[in-house]
Amino acid sequence: MEHHSTTTSALPDNAYKELKPGEEYRPIMDPTGNPPEVTGWSVLWGLLMAILFSAAAAYLGLKIGQVFEAAIPIAIIAVGLSAATRRKNALGENVIIQSIGSASGAVVAGAIFTIPALYILNLNAEFYKIFLASLFGGVLGILFLIPFRKYFVAEMHGKYPFPEATATTEILVAGEKGGSQALVLVVSGIIGGIYDFVIATFGWWSEVFTSRVLSVGQELAGSAKLVFRMNIGAAVMGLGYIVGLKYAAIICAGSFVSWYLLIPLVSYFGSGLTETIGANVTLLIKDMTPEQIFSTYVRHIGIGGIAMAGIIGIIRSSKVVAAAFSLAAKELTGAKKLVEDKLRTHRDITMKTIAIGILVTALAVFIFFYFGVVNNFTYALIGLLIVLIIAFLFTTVAATAIAIVGTNPVSGMTLMTLILSSVILVSAGLSGTSGMIAALLIGGVVCTALSVAGAFITDLKIGYWLGSSPYKQESWKFLGVLVSAATVGYVILILNETYGFTGQGALVAPQANAMAAVIQPLMANQPAPWMLYVVGALLALVLTMIGIPALAFALGMYIPLELNTPLLVGGLIAHFVSTRSKDEKLNNARRERGTLIASGFIAGGALMGVVSAFLRFQGFNWVNLEWMESHAAELVALVMFAGICAYMIVDAMRAKAE
Repeated sequence: MEHHSTTTSALPDNAYKELKPGEEYRPIMDPTGNPPEVTGWSVLWGLLMAILFSAAAAYLGLKIGQVFEAAIPIAIIAVGLSAATRRKNALGENVIIQSIGSASGAVVAGAIFTIPALYILNLNAEFYKIFLASLFGGVLGILFLIPFRKYFVAEMHGKYPFPEATATTEILVAGEKGGSQALVLVVSGIIGGIYDFVIATFGWWSEVFTSRVLSVGQELAGSAKLVFRMNIGAAVMGLGYIVGLKYAAIICAGSFVSWYLLIPLVSYFGSGLTETIGANVTLLIKDMTPEQIFSTYVRHIGIGGIAMAGIIGIIRSSKVVAAAFSLAAKELTGAKKLVEDKLRTHRDITMKTIAIGILVTALAVFIFFYFGVVNNFTYALIGLLIVLIIAFLFTTVAATAIAIVGTNPVSGMTLMTLILSSVILVSAGLSGTSGMIAALLIGGVVCTALSVAGAFITDLKIGYWLGSSPYKQESWKFLGVLVSAATVGYVILILNETYGFTGQGALVAPQANAMAAVIQPLMANQPAPWMLYVVGALLALVLTMIGIPALAFALGMYIPLELNTPLLVGGLIAHFVSTRSKDEKLNNARRERGTLIASGFIAGGALMGVVSAFLRFQGFNWVNLEWMESHAAELVALVMFAGICAYMIVDAMRAKAE
């Protein structure tokens, strides 16, 4: 009898491919074996990572406005720890360390997008409010996602690229396997890390290349509001490689519609206007840059599209939802399932536990809203309903977005939540300061739920590829969320006392400032840009009619242009290296080597991003802004970007067919 539980093999050939009818995916760890997963070692290190990275991510997210992704650095540290202590069969343990620890980044993103807005608006935010909003949101995110696990990780196997999960899985596998694979990953990690580190810490060349470098480009940006922008980071391009050409092209198409269709259109019709349009808008359209037109008007169309894509997604996965409900009903009424699935890799937390969990959490949220926020039965009930409905509707959006691009449009969905909850609360009679506190805390719970759900699908996909037990990942994720929520609450309080969020030398907190700016006029009963949301929603319907993935397209419309264009470059490189040969095996080998290089770029960028942010925190800043913002620096950037793309192509083409 062959026994797989000693982990020597690489990922199976069908790890990234759609399965043929009757074909089965066999993970690295034997599903019939019992590899070590939840041990004192993995839980302790997981919790340490959760505390450490929650504090770091909250601090840096508020101080410099960057939320870094914790999953990849944690995976690298887990691999390093098991290698340093020579632990055997550490793969299962490393998945748990990564799963518990990565709750940090998700909970942080949820909290810092909304909670600081309370301070910005001079409202009261005690520790328990921040802690409970983050905790309940995180718990709901996990509970709502589990019924969709099989659909996303097993049924959609090979259909979604899962870029971040791919990078993390490659790191964990290379760490366990060593050899030539690990070497490719380490070398590209060092190159990508140094490349991104130089930009962030020394600013030797610009981070974004724009068409304004040429005088013709400046003309076009001024008169026709046409501009091309591209982030030249190695990590973003690596992400594009793993996303692949199909989705990168759809995302970019959405971006091009925003930037080359809608922005010039708004400019054309708005150039003769002598008054401003929209709440809180201070500039005339003719005085706006293309970037300002995007953030003031066009981006809202993307948000409407994302919301509609969510509703379409729920309708499309209604079978999954219905199956989950009927399963829960059977388990609750005591009717046992006829066939118990004995394989540990197929087992989730029981639907009965999930149903009870959702009910208990809902009750806790209601009590929290009633006693801690609004002191009114109706308002607390409205708040609870908004949280449950929106978090449930958008859970699949968060998961799909992460599965396609690896970025979660949390801020857009939270903005939508804030607008909806403000409108509903105002019409129910709750406005002014108590209305703002209520809407922001509702937003905080929803934002954290979506952020955690999106990040958790990454963990579950990693577990699926490697052969972890889903029910163990799910059970211990709650602990990660609890610890992260407590850490985040504490850090936000300390930061508010040390730096503050308003006035001189205050923290940047860009997302929270945006939320604060949105919520004030709403609570004063000023209109939201409904028309733009409706246009986005209708566009999503049209796209669905012609068979184009609406969410990927709407994400492209919403995410800034400079982050989408490098995705397309990475997708084109992936297509190029995997189609040069007549030999299919050679093409596969090249694509796989490219995936390793891309994973290295992402990992190096993520790790060095943390380092450069900490250096900035310590007061080390070697960036000469005048040079970094000059056109010469943009040209240097373009040359460097061409260099790193060339490295990727040449190195990927060196692969040999096995």
